[in-house]
Amino acid sequence: MKTIRDPLHGSIELDPLVLELLDTPEMQRLRRIRQLGFSHLVYPGANHTRFEHSLGVYHLAKRVLGLMGIEDPTFEASSLIHDIGHAPFSHVSEELMQRYLGYGHQKIGDIIKKSEIGDILSRNSISVGEILKYIDGKSPIGRILSSEIDIDKMDYILRDSYYTGAAFGLVDCERLIRVIKIHNDEPVIELRGLQVAESLLVTRFLMYSAVYHHHVSRIAGSMFLKGLLDLIESGKLNAQQMARMDEPEIEIFMQDAGGYPSWIIESLKNRRLFKRAIYTGVESFERGKRILDLRGKERRLEEEIGSKAGIDPEYIILDIPSLPEISEQDARILMERGEVKYLFEVSNIVRVLTSAVWDKWRLGVYTREENLDAVAKAAKDVLGISTGMRQNALDVYID
Repeated sequence: MKTIRDPLHGSIELDPLVLELLDTPEMQRLRRIRQLGFSHLVYPGANHTRFEHSLGVYHLAKRVLGLMGIEDPTFEASSLIHDIGHAPFSHVSEELMQRYLGYGHQKIGDIIKKSEIGDILSRNSISVGEILKYIDGKSPIGRILSSEIDIDKMDYILRDSYYTGAAFGLVDCERLIRVIKIHNDEPVIELRGLQVAESLLVTRFLMYSAVYHHHVSRIAGSMFLKGLLDLIESGKLNAQQMARMDEPEIEIFMQDAGGYPSWIIESLKNRRLFKRAIYTGVESFERGKRILDLRGKERRLEEEIGSKAGIDPEYIILDIPSLPEISEQDARILMERGEVKYLFEVSNIVRVLTSAVWDKWRLGVYTREENLDAVAKAAKDVLGISTGMRQNALDVYID
């Protein structure tokens, strides 16, 4: 049996089915899709890809099955190919795909059926329907791959922490997979694993602002998205074409397109990024202002800000992140007497984190350095931002 060395998991053993799947163009494409998008502009080591993450998830899948005494090649294959639907700079481009295609990733079922992967699965008597059920977390074993606390999260949090160097705390994945059990057709975490489950959440919480929502990553991603939108709206590219590309391909396409997309990609390559004119939390908004009502209206608001500031809106970006959430709070804990409770019911730490995550949320208005003062003044007027205000009732903002 062949092995691959991984810096996190050591030797990963590959059976013949997995070797076949790894050599398909769809899996090899993941070598050219970074796991963290533009985070390498902040953390130079963050160049790890979805390929090695997929290998890591596959390894954890094999470990879980081994500990449970189960043989399930379908689950192993699902864990390996679960990310093949990601577009270039996936977390950035998801928004665009959702807008134009109605879904955030390419449909994995379509990819499988139209590619060599489908033939490989068929030769090994593996059903595409079962693969999709596992990837979507629609079976007890599948929920170990896709649920509130799953092997996908375990690997990416550990891997992202390792490659960024943002070591806020080690997550003991080996311990965590040992306390996962199937109980009444649902994956649960035994009570003795409560602390390691909490450590996963604490690490993810700390990574939220330090890595996943670092302002430089947000700015770079927002610039890329604006350049990509220009290409699509001009008819030079469509969302389906973009979804099939890898990151070098989309960069070359934007460069060759000329004009604004070319200027954007050149700026990103040379780290000439927009700066923060406004970067603020919920406390800065006037009472009664529902921040998330502004989502989907960014283009119109950018034009209003540009008009008021006397600046071309191409050089203004309004970035309104989605609601922060900790879905892991709904993980199920198996208590000593056999009853099942949600994680937030048994962990004070989780209850605190669920509220504290709002403190990390930021709305941003970005522009070129020479325009900062004019854009900041205009954005405050247009968005109704009142600096220095603090409010305690978050429901004012999120109803």
